Amino acid sequence: MSDTSSGQPLLHTPLHALHLELGARMVPFAGYDMPVQYPAGIIKEHTHTRTRAGLFDVSHMGQIRLGGPDAAAALESLVPVDVVGLPAGTQRYALFTNAAGGILDDLMVANLGDSLFLVVNAACKAQDIAHLRTHLAGRCGIEVLEDRALLALQGPAAGAVLARLAPETAKMVFMTIARVQLHGADCIVSRSGYTGEDGFEISVPADQAEALARLLLSQPEVQPVGLGARDSLRLEAGLCLYGHDLDPATTPVEGSLLWALSRERRPGGARAGGYPGADLIQRQIAEGVARRRVGLLPRERVPVREGADVVDADGRVVGTVTSGGFGPTLGAPVAMGYVETALATPGTRLGAIVRGKTVPVDVAKMPFVPQRYYRG
Repeated sequence: MSDTSSGQPLLHTPLHALHLELGARMVPFAGYDMPVQYPAGIIKEHTHTRTRAGLFDVSHMGQIRLGGPDAAAALESLVPVDVVGLPAGTQRYALFTNAAGGILDDLMVANLGDSLFLVVNAACKAQDIAHLRTHLAGRCGIEVLEDRALLALQGPAAGAVLARLAPETAKMVFMTIARVQLHGADCIVSRSGYTGEDGFEISVPADQAEALARLLLSQPEVQPVGLGARDSLRLEAGLCLYGHDLDPATTPVEGSLLWALSRERRPGGARAGGYPGADLIQRQIAEGVARRRVGLLPRERVPVREGADVVDADGRVVGTVTSGGFGPTLGAPVAMGYVETALATPGTRLGAIVRGKTVPVDVAKMPFVPQRYYRG
């Protein structure tokens, strides 16, 4: 099987054979053959994750280690977040920006004490690695961890499941990270994820990933979940999908990600600026932007999909939908996209063009369902 977008053979994660054994429907995604759903189906997988625990294979994502005494300061030259002040055992959401302030990728940065641990998006990992090597070579060690898989255990039962296998994980809270032994494997475990639920992401040696996945799936609360439900879960949680809701032509301010720009790196902060596009982003913080990412709630039971035009009462195009679908937990369609800032106030009534017809949509606050991260 080939990736139709590139003509290259699709890559396999270490769990590929297990996915086939479990009856997954496989699809090309970011150059990999990935499970979009299992026999239970997307809605049941989504609901199981919201109510118990789902296990996701996210091994297609990139894992990178930065080492050396200058690693944190070096990375700060590429991201608008506080890495120098990141305490050991914690992690932070970050953004690679370009010279125009656009977002090259969003990623997680963790301080393991002796090194930094980065997780980057699958579709961007080759360019991210090249970006790091171009700008940070000579300032810190850059090691691509190609021999590791990544599992995500998500849902309200995730804490109990993992504590059963490694009791020390019960003490972890949202956005903490630790080295943990799981089923004899040296793992890096963070209490985080991309569903809006409590949960963990588990970096595990590739040759031990299948055994660990089978152990997790043997727990009565856990079922396998594919990319289809992962997308609906993150959309309900108001979380961005890179390449859809974020891209190199969109700045963090336009993307409503001001919360991710650390105070220390903003104007007046201890280490303000110093990253690509800082001058433009700082100007946008002060002066505002012409468009912003918002939540959109269709008022009819009609899914509003990516690419749909958003219009005002006069039919003038004022924005576009970047993600959309049905929210199983909400029991209604949900979407997000970009609209003119003057129309970005929650409650504003707009329309989305679906198959030539205007579907009324309301600008809405996100997340669409409450986030339930474990903060202790």
